[in-house]
Amino acid sequence: MSVKIAAEYLPKQLPPGAVVAVREYDEGRDKVEVEELERECEVLGQQGKASLVTDLMGDPICRVRHFPHHIMLVAEYGEGEIVGMIRGCVKTVTRGNSVYVKLAYILGLRVSPTHRRLGIGTKLVQKLEEWCKEKGAEYAYMATDCTNEASINLFTIKCAYKKFRTPTMLVQPVHAHYKPIGSGHEIVKLTPQLAESIYRRIFANSEFFPRDMDNILRNKLNYGTFMAVQKKYDWDPKAGVLPASFAILSVWNTKDVFKLQVKGVSALTYVGCMGTRLLDACMPWLRLPSFPDVFRQFGVYVLYGLHMEGQDASRLMNSLCAFAHNLARDDVGCGAVVAEVGQRDPVREAIPHWKRFSWAEDMWCIKKLGDAGEKCEQSDDWMNYYQSSSSVIFVDPRDF
Repeated sequence: MSVKIAAEYLPKQLPPGAVVAVREYDEGRDKVEVEELERECEVLGQQGKASLVTDLMGDPICRVRHFPHHIMLVAEYGEGEIVGMIRGCVKTVTRGNSVYVKLAYILGLRVSPTHRRLGIGTKLVQKLEEWCKEKGAEYAYMATDCTNEASINLFTIKCAYKKFRTPTMLVQPVHAHYKPIGSGHEIVKLTPQLAESIYRRIFANSEFFPRDMDNILRNKLNYGTFMAVQKKYDWDPKAGVLPASFAILSVWNTKDVFKLQVKGVSALTYVGCMGTRLLDACMPWLRLPSFPDVFRQFGVYVLYGLHMEGQDASRLMNSLCAFAHNLARDDVGCGAVVAEVGQRDPVREAIPHWKRFSWAEDMWCIKKLGDAGEKCEQSDDWMNYYQSSSSVIFVDPRDF
């Protein structure tokens, strides 16, 4: 979200002799201060309006802990006061046509409201980029809401990132009633080994497909991989041949990583939203599209690896999404099912969602880092492949 700050909280230069040092996060030493900084930034963002607040579960570095190479940096001002932080990781992904590159992902940049416009954010990004290059990253990217002008300006103007991709975020609230599975459809749970084999085949020419897909599928947060097929088709998963029509996706449970909560709504809005929820629970046969209980902390299921093929593909994907919704409905405290896909991905039109909760463009910005990246010929530069790139973007669930 975009954040505006009163002018009195916007010093433009550090006092004489003041020093800002960037170092690696120390959980035992920094956890309390970092959590307080997160809360300060969220409260500032509300400004008397409805805001979506994130509560990290476990510890502040948990959002990148599931990557083999990850780090969190903090910025110290004066005598050890933490005034900023940033997280990052490095992974190996496809850039299309089965070509792999080392890519850094930058997220969670926070700067104290009383220490902004002092270059602290820029310094954190630069220090993180240095670490990423040490780990062999050729490119770095970040993702933000397309309306977040402050974040976009920092990365594109001050840090030389370029707007790269604009995937679509689709959100389906979890209702009090179950969603029906299409008649004649069957949902099959795949083993991690079979799921990995299928994914490597169907996403070979996509962008951002991770080389360590096996680690994702075996992660404790991975709920499972499921395929929707027609009952009349006698499909043998061990045969190595895909059905003529099918849909596939995996479910990632973020409840142990973070929880969300909407704050700042009016009493009238609250009563109206909860009224639809109560009516839906009392009369589920009406199948009302009730507003979920987002005013208490709720978890999210992330759907990833979405793909479909065949004449009945759209209906199969719809059934598969309904199945995922029902899994979330049985998980107490799960308030929404989320999927992020490329704007040109055919699967986009088959995913049920609420437009009022979803957004058409999630801005991804990218930068080619020095050394290894600069040695590439201009024609081989991933950043110049916009028109010829795959329509499919694989969204890593660990990025959430």
